[in-house]
Amino acid sequence: MRLLIQRVKRASVTVNGNDKREIGKGMCVFIGVTHGDDTSKADWLAEKLSGLRIFEDNDGKINLSLKDVDGEVLLVSQFSLYASCVKGRRPSFTEAAKPDEAEKLYDYFVEKVKSIGLKKVSCGEFGADMDVEIINEGPLTFIIDSI
Repeated sequence: MRLLIQRVKRASVTVNGNDKREIGKGMCVFIGVTHGDDTSKADWLAEKLSGLRIFEDNDGKINLSLKDVDGEVLLVSQFSLYASCVKGRRPSFTEAAKPDEAEKLYDYFVEKVKSIGLKKVSCGEFGADMDVEIINEGPLTFIIDSI
């Protein structure tokens, strides 16, 4: 699994043109699933996400986690995190997991993050047409691959 994490002042996802889901200060997280990913990887990434210290403390140091700042999370599936652009001009998506496999793990990851006890967890809808709006803070962007 791969996460692309952006620290945000606010973010939203509009699903199928009319269902808007929003968060305030926190993280917008794009989630990619590849072949061989399983719930142990999702568990590890959920714990890593909740404890990742990417928010500033009173001294301006990047030293606080989501829980420390009472932050919110927006989770969005993103199969293109496993795209390869090495050959030709059209990306290859062969490293992305098949949709039915990826959706199961994405849903599991969403529930795992919700169980951590964060202030608010919102999410997109797997396979839906989505528009994502992000107001980056920093900007700070991180990529985390599962071990």
